Amino acid sequence: MANLTDIVQQLNQEKARLTRELHAIGAALTAFGATYTNGGGAKKRLSAAARARIAAAQRARWAKVRANGKQKKAVTVAKKTMSSAARRKIAAAQRARWAKIKAGKKTA
Repeated sequence: MANLTDIVQQLNQEKARLTRELHAIGAALTAFGATYTNGGGAKKRLSAAARARIAAAQRARWAKVRANGKQKKAVTVAKKTMSSAARRKIAAAQRARWAKIKAGKKTA
């Protein structure tokens, strides 16, 4: 019984030590919190005039790109198809791999 009492006492001491460490970490976070946070989630909002200026500038950039003819055209890639002979070879190889695996399980 004395052994269990010692174990419980050690666990309580460890719990107290961890609680002290957590309080210290919490105090450090509180001290540095204002420095390393984004201000409580307040977001910067643009005025309607600022958004209009940004949109106009972007439209001008796109107009310039289109005028220079640098607009990329959509590229289509031809779909590659496999011959039926190639498909048969792949299927046969896969069947051989599975047969080898199943044969190994039977002996094990």
